[in-house]
Amino acid sequence: MTPATTLLPALLGLLTGLSLIVAIGAQNAFVLRLGIEGRTRVIAPVVAICALSDAALILAGVLGMGTLVQAAPAVMQVVRIGGAAFLLGYGLWAARRAIRPGALVLTGAPSVTGMRVAVGTVLALTWLNPHVYLDTVVLLGSVASQQDAAGRWWWVGGAMLGSLLWFAGLGFGARLLRPVFARPRAWRVLDGIIAVVMLVLGARLAFDL
Repeated sequence: MTPATTLLPALLGLLTGLSLIVAIGAQNAFVLRLGIEGRTRVIAPVVAICALSDAALILAGVLGMGTLVQAAPAVMQVVRIGGAAFLLGYGLWAARRAIRPGALVLTGAPSVTGMRVAVGTVLALTWLNPHVYLDTVVLLGSVASQQDAAGRWWWVGGAMLGSLLWFAGLGFGARLLRPVFARPRAWRVLDGIIAVVMLVLGARLAFDL
């Protein structure tokens, strides 16, 4: 294959992947908050989990797992109920933080969110969201299958790279906002937005909207 024939499908995969993940959602909101409040040792594994999870789901879609997802409504129902409960609970927790905001201390204080909590939360936000299976496995899998055999895996690589770039930029780039979040009011606004996002998404899952 020539460089042009490999670059085009990779670029299309990159743009398609970014178009699905660059949005205000539960996972992105959590990674953003961690990036603002946390240290690298917490952010790095969270970013890795997000990117590797997307890679696994994209790969599953390319290998034909999208058909299985669509044919297993009972499993998706269980995921939907679990995801709704988790999102509603996290939304209420974020609302409580918005009512009683803290301030970010820029003197090397430990992260508010520990490693175990951060990893557990991002795993739940990723794998208990039925829309991630529909968007990533079914949608991206079907788009990938439309590529010719020579360019398909370049497209997949581009989509995976888009996920990695997005979450790395979101997690590690959020530190630029840390001076802003030295003020409690900024935390109140952020946690208020996170609470609304989580509660709306949780309600949509609960009522299957």
